[in-house]
Amino acid sequence: MASDAVEIEAGGRDVRVSSPTRVIYEATDFSPEVTKLMVAEYYVAVENGLMRALRNRPVALERWPKGVREGMVMSTRADSHGDAFYQKRMMRGAPPYVESTRILFPSGRVADEICMTEIATAAWAAHMGAITFHPWPTRRDDNDRPDELRIDLDPFGSATFGDAVRIAGVARELFEELGIRAFPKTSGKRGIHVYVRIEPRWTFTDVRHGAIAIARELEKRTHGVTTAWWKEEREDNVFVDFNQNCRDRTIASAYSLRPAPGAPVSTPVSWDELATLDDPRVFTLHTVPERLASSGDAWAEIDDVHHSLQPLLDLWDAHPVEMPYPPEYPKMPGEPKRVQPSKAKKVVEDA
Repeated sequence: MASDAVEIEAGGRDVRVSSPTRVIYEATDFSPEVTKLMVAEYYVAVENGLMRALRNRPVALERWPKGVREGMVMSTRADSHGDAFYQKRMMRGAPPYVESTRILFPSGRVADEICMTEIATAAWAAHMGAITFHPWPTRRDDNDRPDELRIDLDPFGSATFGDAVRIAGVARELFEELGIRAFPKTSGKRGIHVYVRIEPRWTFTDVRHGAIAIARELEKRTHGVTTAWWKEEREDNVFVDFNQNCRDRTIASAYSLRPAPGAPVSTPVSWDELATLDDPRVFTLHTVPERLASSGDAWAEIDDVHHSLQPLLDLWDAHPVEMPYPPEYPKMPGEPKRVQPSKAKKVVEDA
């Protein structure tokens, strides 16, 4: 009901939040419940860090309008009846201050997606049930040239957050050898994300090739790393998801909430802090605003230097062998057969 709505101040604007007492995250043994109003207020509280990650970028919204509950699922292309969904197109009825930018999907279709220009937009998105922001690695003045390279370290099988921490340390050393300053953050789950600001001169394909080169180098330098795209081949390793650098593939932003018990947050950390971090679940909606206010943003200097991608492309040129693209992509130049290895083997056996 309209009478249930409240208004909060966000960057000098009054933003309406309906159903403010709706529970988005239920209480757990280690965390109190979180309401819709608390989500909106959280994003206003972390404005400095959040807008550093989102400003002027196309942003897909991960919307959980019913809240986050055990057993709830995300809608997919095959099944649109999930409890949550990704909003990739600008919604009708948005306030005038909510801006958009034109993006091109891998299919060749275009769309207008929300462009995050001010914190009021994030607060309004929370009112619309969004809990996680998924920004493109581009700015709206050129959505074909990324200014960000993303290394996604994803523990698979029995691999742990601790394994990802160790491998992130190796990635840090590699980037330093290449003269590149990289910035880590927790994923909000078990993984770690490492970001590098780059000059917006290269294509998505170039940036993806740079990520593949880094992934292969990590695989050579230390144990417990895999670049295997097919899950059946990853075993108990940390997968370096190079395809997160493809057009329209996105990662939860810094300071985004994640859909897991306790309202965890994908949180920027210093390299020294990461090396001693045992449990990323200490970073939640309840703890991160005070951390940001008292200690500042660990990514405060991320925009100070935009690096050349060339050192990574030189690594790629030493072994320019393509890897499979995500399933929603059309067949790409030089790509190997996009078929699960066990299925390919069965076809050969049945021939």
